[in-house]
Amino acid sequence: MNRRLAFAIVAVLALTATAGCLDYVTGGGEIADDVLDAEPAEPYDWETDRNVSLTLHTGSEVQAVYNVSADQRLRLYQATSIGQEGPLDISAVRFRYANGTVITGTELRDSGGGEIDQTPDEVYVTLPADGQLAFSAGATPRRLTLPTYVDGSYEVLLPENSRMDFFLFSNAVPPGAQTELVDNRVRVTWDDVSTDTILVQYYQEQDLTIFAVIVALLSAIAVGGLYYYRRQIDRLHAARIEMGVDEDDDDGGRNR
Repeated sequence: MNRRLAFAIVAVLALTATAGCLDYVTGGGEIADDVLDAEPAEPYDWETDRNVSLTLHTGSEVQAVYNVSADQRLRLYQATSIGQEGPLDISAVRFRYANGTVITGTELRDSGGGEIDQTPDEVYVTLPADGQLAFSAGATPRRLTLPTYVDGSYEVLLPENSRMDFFLFSNAVPPGAQTELVDNRVRVTWDDVSTDTILVQYYQEQDLTIFAVIVALLSAIAVGGLYYYRRQIDRLHAARIEMGVDEDDDDGGRNR
């Protein structure tokens, strides 16, 4: 009976794993039209002078604008776990031709020279002409990590009230990034990026206040703990004196 039960459990687990794999595999194909053509949270920065412009209007979403060329094919992916990759969850896709004409994601996908295909591991975007590709994607608050799909100059515009002055909460990879404060927003730039990934770690101004409060509380707890520990030692010593185990020196010192 135990062997039959064990076999049944193994069979159920195997079916579940298979179903999960099938769900993952069938995750490829076309991205929904309403996702491709969704309105971006804020207008895209088409006037950027960088090869790549990444704007964080909120901590949980990044808006990307890439300078691209005709027939270029971008492989958009993100790290999902150690040694694994998955498709970048893009939305609000737009393509801007060199003459300024902007088309939606479905128009790009259905155009003669453009394609948008999703597989279980990535999203492929083929561009129909020279221009700019823009899309929105999810981001981790206070830490932007994104593969460098395009080499060249980069800029990252942080949300309002974000800072990178405190070394414990700030980082930029690759090294050599320049930062400047423009209208209460930090702008991070690189003249040339050829690494596989860029990373920008930042903090909100109120985080320093929270950090200071936590440090103060921990310090108070530590001082209180030391005071309590010293009081316990004094009480123990007094009890030992009463028992005749310890004796006080005339000058106030203690001897055993």
